[in-house]
Amino acid sequence: QVQLTESGGGLVQPGDSLRLSCAASGRPFSRVAMAWFRRAPGKEREFVAGISWNSANTDYGHSVKGRFAIFRDNTVSTVYLQMYSLKPEDTAVYYCAALAVFRDDYLPAPDDYIHWGQGTPVTVSS
Repeated sequence: QVQLTESGGGLVQPGDSLRLSCAASGRPFSRVAMAWFRRAPGKEREFVAGISWNSANTDYGHSVKGRFAIFRDNTVSTVYLQMYSLKPEDTAVYYCAALAVFRDDYLPAPDDYIHWGQGTPVTVSS
């Protein structure tokens, strides 16, 4: 079982940057691919970004490509989402997700993730 804890959300202004963190824990801690999703009020969950265990492969949702960056530090079992040029439409609860994998470079499809954090809210407003 993998436990995920997000942090770093908050209220920012349009154009600002923000970094989210997701710490993973569990026994035994295994090789996991990780991802970020978000759910805006009244909307369905949206894939934001994913990263393989060895960081060789990443993927981004269309609406954030070029503005967000996902990266990870396996020494501290943490994945990050660096968000730039935030827009009001980025307002959402952001969730971290994980999936145990057997290949270091495997990047799951968005629907394959099975472990989820509780979410951290991000509000972009002037």
